[in-house]
Amino acid sequence: MLRTSSTLCLLTFWLLASHQAHGEFELRDAVECHPRAGLPHFTAKIESGETVRVAYLGGSITAAPGWRIQSRQWLQQQYPKATIEEIHAAIGGTGSDLGVFRLQRDALQHAPDLLFVEFAVNDGGVAPERIHQSIEGIVRQTWAANPNTDICFVYTLTQQMLSDLQAGKMPRAASAMEVLADHYSIPSIHFGVEIARLESAGKLVFKAPKPADMNAEPMVFSSDGVHPHVETGHRIYTETIARSWPKIMEANQTAQPHLLGPPLRDDNWERAKMVSIEPEMLSGNWTELAADHSLAKRFQRNMPELYQANGPGATLEFTFEGTNAGVFDILGPDGGEVRVQIDGNEFTRNRIDGYCTYHRMATLKVGSELEPGKHTVKIELMPNQLDKREILFERNQTDFDAKPEKYKDHTWYASSLMLIGDLER
Repeated sequence: MLRTSSTLCLLTFWLLASHQAHGEFELRDAVECHPRAGLPHFTAKIESGETVRVAYLGGSITAAPGWRIQSRQWLQQQYPKATIEEIHAAIGGTGSDLGVFRLQRDALQHAPDLLFVEFAVNDGGVAPERIHQSIEGIVRQTWAANPNTDICFVYTLTQQMLSDLQAGKMPRAASAMEVLADHYSIPSIHFGVEIARLESAGKLVFKAPKPADMNAEPMVFSSDGVHPHVETGHRIYTETIARSWPKIMEANQTAQPHLLGPPLRDDNWERAKMVSIEPEMLSGNWTELAADHSLAKRFQRNMPELYQANGPGATLEFTFEGTNAGVFDILGPDGGEVRVQIDGNEFTRNRIDGYCTYHRMATLKVGSELEPGKHTVKIELMPNQLDKREILFERNQTDFDAKPEKYKDHTWYASSLMLIGDLER
């Protein structure tokens, strides 16, 4: 996962092997662009000079002011008579398992004509079958909302992924997404193929301190092995879109509505959704943060409502019919411990972790792959005083020593419910 100014992304461990339901998972050949059925609806509108909306759903590589902005500008240059509007739907440090829940709120409600989906890095350590569930949920939600919305998968990379690409194979997450791209005839672009070629040729250094002269050769791709520099790595990403565009245009089929057809997986997450927390779900001492509260302002784009549990015993309780539940919440230095009870089972979770010298968006997983049916959930802020210095990574303990007041509270911030299923009202 990825690091931004507001969100620390946890680098995932790359798993050695995984299996699909029908055998060993195979990596796909590394091809820069698979045009498939193209983007016929989007290009018909943009070529006729209409207003088009482009949504960018992804992690912090997309959230950065790089390929997202550069590609929109490039499209505007190619189609000067059209008006191109951007829908920023990227959150650093998050994968498709959150993207499928927030898709409607962050992207679809704004009626995109084109949806870019970028999760190959943050899904890097996720099992292929889970990627299929969430990515297929994104596809089917999008076309259920508007069958004329075109989708394009884009694949970014980390330094760990170079070896696969230089061996002629797509890394695992991208390979898993290609299965869905084939199934639904969705075009895909792998940004990493050119990066791997340049690195092998000695024209690019993947990880090195940022040079004073960004035009120096060989070019430096990133300083951390993950996040491209806007001037180099992101520029190559945008050039890859430009190079792939003619192929996609040639593949454009007649602009017929996208038909969903049979799913790849019957257990896909098409029903995933964000559900607002209602006041009647809350008991004990809670505050809905005002719009001018520092955290409310900071997370407003993705968390339009934010509730704070102010003391032990503050409880969130709800019942739903479905298979998965969670809470879209915040981790931070003032986070406490919560107890989760579901269907008579219980466990506790801290809302602070080793990275928490600041606040970031997170998910509290309540229950997954549950038996279909009705489930009752109760989440309560506990009175336990956590040893927060011990929880922090050693490198972050100096922040605790310098600013102990920042860590003294034990609270919980909750924004929305994450359900696969429906809330029982």
